Amino acid sequence: MVLCAVALLVVAVSLIGGRDTSTGASLPAQAQQAPQAPHTAAPPSPSGPATGKQLPRSRPVRLLIPKIYVDAPFTDLAIGPTGQLEAPPADDINLVGWHAKGVSPGERGTAIIAGHVDTATSPAVFAGLGELKKGDTFRVLRADRREATFVVDSVETFAKDDFPSRRVYGDTPDAQVRLITCAGDYDRAARDYTDNLVVFAHLT
Repeated sequence: MVLCAVALLVVAVSLIGGRDTSTGASLPAQAQQAPQAPHTAAPPSPSGPATGKQLPRSRPVRLLIPKIYVDAPFTDLAIGPTGQLEAPPADDINLVGWHAKGVSPGERGTAIIAGHVDTATSPAVFAGLGELKKGDTFRVLRADRREATFVVDSVETFAKDDFPSRRVYGDTPDAQVRLITCAGDYDRAARDYTDNLVVFAHLT
């Protein structure tokens, strides 16, 4: 069973997808240098004035994307010793992960949610992620019992060697989410996919 990695340019968070045992690209430098606080502690605030709706910090519990039949629990993803974000366990195809020391879904800034596209033997939780379109909605159930509803702004695929890291992972003045998985062709030599698929969405 193998996993795939998210591309990296200057600033990136590593993540996953389908079939490689590697975990991905490096976290942004500012995130690597953040205090190693528990996930209940607030991360550094994004720069600039806040805009739009936002919720207080709370860990996500479940991701619901009715259009593609996703009803999945969350697991915390931490930064490993290589500076890469660890992938969710490969033995559970219905599991998504979030960068637990980053922004929580619904909180001001950019929250990162990742899932596998497949395993060596079957599709996984984000196999249908590319079916989402602008205007589709999904929900994150949170530990504080609030539901954060997001609307999709765009769904885009990027080659891993030309990944717009700052655009995907950069701070935002409102509450946004990125859903990330692997896409493109599977490179057997590299044991990784050639592309990443990213869903850009904001809290509504």
